[in-house]
Amino acid sequence: MEFEIKPQKKFSLGLRELWEYRELFYFFTWRDIKVKYKQTALGVLWALFQPAIMTMLFTLGFGKMISSNFHLDLPYPIFALSGFILWNVFSSGLSNAGNSMVNNANIIKKIYFPRLIIPISSILVSVVDFLMAFLIFIPVLYYFNCSFNKWAILFIPSSVLLASIATFGLGTFLAAVNVKYRDFRYILPFFIQALLFATPVIYPIKVNDNPLFQLMLTLNPMNAPIAFFRAGIGTNCLDVSSVLSSLLVSVLLLALGVFYFRKTEHYFADLA
Repeated sequence: MEFEIKPQKKFSLGLRELWEYRELFYFFTWRDIKVKYKQTALGVLWALFQPAIMTMLFTLGFGKMISSNFHLDLPYPIFALSGFILWNVFSSGLSNAGNSMVNNANIIKKIYFPRLIIPISSILVSVVDFLMAFLIFIPVLYYFNCSFNKWAILFIPSSVLLASIATFGLGTFLAAVNVKYRDFRYILPFFIQALLFATPVIYPIKVNDNPLFQLMLTLNPMNAPIAFFRAGIGTNCLDVSSVLSSLLVSVLLLALGVFYFRKTEHYFADLA
């Protein structure tokens, strides 16, 4: 008797199968966290220092100029730090997920399990980093006489979820492409670095009147998560049209990523 093991439908997340293998999420995520901080003196503190140092540099370099030219609802250090700790979810998660299938080639060749677990677990590592960075955000927030508003309990978790979805869509696509075309392994760091300046992390979305640049910022999948996060600590209302445009791009990237991943995963073990 022969059995054929094959993936779910190309446009399906395979939630039932993912649930059956749910223990692997913990295994892969905890393994990646241990590998990431193994033999480091500061350990998880690196997740705190990165957004803190970036915020300090941009505050010293551009904070006064941006604050004086644009009406910010928040002090610039809070504005920048709120952007960076969410951006790190995206940048770190995208980098980890994009290389995840190649890095796990040995285990992919040996046993069968839902391949989507690997990029998802890579993104969960960046969410753990966010939780660590959030610990320094709270005292800094109150140091600048700011506080969470009544909507924070809704907006803050939603921002993390939306950032994870944006990362998952693009991350699964890059993970699948990287298996066959290893050039993306070298393009990815440059792409992430360039995308930082096309995201309203260090400046507001109205920083430039150029319609093409405005469109790029609006359609950026990280625009909505950052807007949600800042809405939980500020008083300005969300720009509904801008947020919806960003969410639409995230959904399209999610559909594209899952479809391409499912379409190509049958040869991952051969090429990885």
